Amino acid sequence: MRDVAELAGVSQPTVSRVLNQSNSTISISDETRTRVMAAVAELNYHPNVLARSLRTQKTQMIAVMVAHISNSFYHPIVAAIQDVATSYDYDVMIANTDHIHRNEVHFCEAVTRRPVDGVIMVPIHLRTPDLAEFITRTQTPVAVLGDQIDHPQIDVVHYDDQTSLANATVWLANVRGHRRFGLISVADDIDAGRRRVTAIKRTLAQLGLAIRPEHVAIGDFTIDSGKRAARALLQTGDVPSVVIALNDLMAIGAILAFQEAGLRVPDDVAVMGFDDIPEASIVRPALTTIAQDSVEIGRKLAVSLFRRIENPDLPRSWMSGKTELIVRDSA
Repeated sequence: MRDVAELAGVSQPTVSRVLNQSNSTISISDETRTRVMAAVAELNYHPNVLARSLRTQKTQMIAVMVAHISNSFYHPIVAAIQDVATSYDYDVMIANTDHIHRNEVHFCEAVTRRPVDGVIMVPIHLRTPDLAEFITRTQTPVAVLGDQIDHPQIDVVHYDDQTSLANATVWLANVRGHRRFGLISVADDIDAGRRRVTAIKRTLAQLGLAIRPEHVAIGDFTIDSGKRAARALLQTGDVPSVVIALNDLMAIGAILAFQEAGLRVPDDVAVMGFDDIPEASIVRPALTTIAQDSVEIGRKLAVSLFRRIENPDLPRSWMSGKTELIVRDSA
């Protein structure tokens, strides 16, 4: 900073005020700001972030935990978070958990050891008590995607997947005429999966229908697991007329496996997914699915987090978003 001050012909405190955009009552002219920034550029000067954090008690960093970074559903979410963070002059650190519980726990431990100003999570296994303990230990603002977390200091963005899946199930039965339903689900310890399965089965019961136990296969939100699940359904010898997968990647995997087995989608077996990722409109036949607005999700998560960073005593926010059935060719 001393070199910048000398080159610009100003004092070090003036350089500090310009770089930190200080709200000091001391006026700094545009000409002085220009000289300082020109000196910064010429010297390729980068402020000492650690020193600044010690002074301000802020790291200018948030951490984002996503469940599976290779899933394109999360890409617009992270990009939107990054855009909002940039507008607040914040950097973003991203962690991928691969849907593994111990990785979620490790993330909480990591941001406890290396403090950040806020955390955005897409928790798959962590529950409210886990995050309550994290907040008690760190006093770090937290925003999450998913209504399984219920804590007065945690802001939530929630999409009503139960209602949307219930409506889609009715549509498959009453409009498309399906009576034999299959399901590609996930492990029981995943809240989102359990919630979605409950909605589908409850709706079918109301319609006087049911899913036979052998027509439920388990995946892990990936294309490969969707393929394996579809092959398991094929081995029953009585393939359902329609298969609902709890996300698009598993649905795409199922389409590929059915086609490899010589079945026509949707003539022999229809397939529906959830999320409306970009690949849903590329696969053939194009995937019928339920859309969530990933950009809106990311923006809402980031905005709620930065509001809490600026004012930790704000009441908890609970923001919901809309879903939409996207009818394409697979169902």
